[in-house]
Amino acid sequence: MSSASPVIPFRLWTPEERRASLDDALKHWRQGEDVWVYGYGSLIWRPDFDYRERRLATLRGHHRALCLWSRVNRGTPECPGLVFGLDRGGSCRGVVYRLAGHAVPDYFPALWEREMSTGAYLPRWITCVTDDGPVNALVFIMNRDNPAYIRALPEAELLAIVRRASGRYGRCTEYVMQTARALRAAGIHDARLDRIARRLEEQADPVPDN
Repeated sequence: MSSASPVIPFRLWTPEERRASLDDALKHWRQGEDVWVYGYGSLIWRPDFDYRERRLATLRGHHRALCLWSRVNRGTPECPGLVFGLDRGGSCRGVVYRLAGHAVPDYFPALWEREMSTGAYLPRWITCVTDDGPVNALVFIMNRDNPAYIRALPEAELLAIVRRASGRYGRCTEYVMQTARALRAAGIHDARLDRIARRLEEQADPVPDN
């Protein structure tokens, strides 16, 4: 079966599963201590939290890719879209946010509901490089064992999937284009995403028959 029409298990995590994941991620956090959160996609243009500081940052060992099926936010179970994940290999230019320690108990449950709704990511504390020195930031990297993970697709197929998918937060095309614009506005160059954005602005490519 083509990856354009996936039939794969799909389940939203329960509040208890999200809470357990959140508690595990914060098990070494000292109450009141500021934390850094790394953004590489929609967190750049819609962080949904207040922050004390924002810096450009480079993450080593992972790269930004449309490698996650979206069957709620930017697609449906019948017509899934694609959203960004941090896949293994290379590096990624993004941003880090410093959140006030007293705000962590208020902001992190909502962050987990947003990022960990299906458990597709692995929350990790990873050193990110900034012009003002390294920071240890919370990073949501792709869980390759999750059934929603998809390896690199041919560009024509990827574009066709993005163009036809839409979910509760809107069209998949809008999500990809907004991310590309936000990266450019932040001074971040992502050649592959820029190329995809240009193609999405052009006349629609034919959708593969399969």
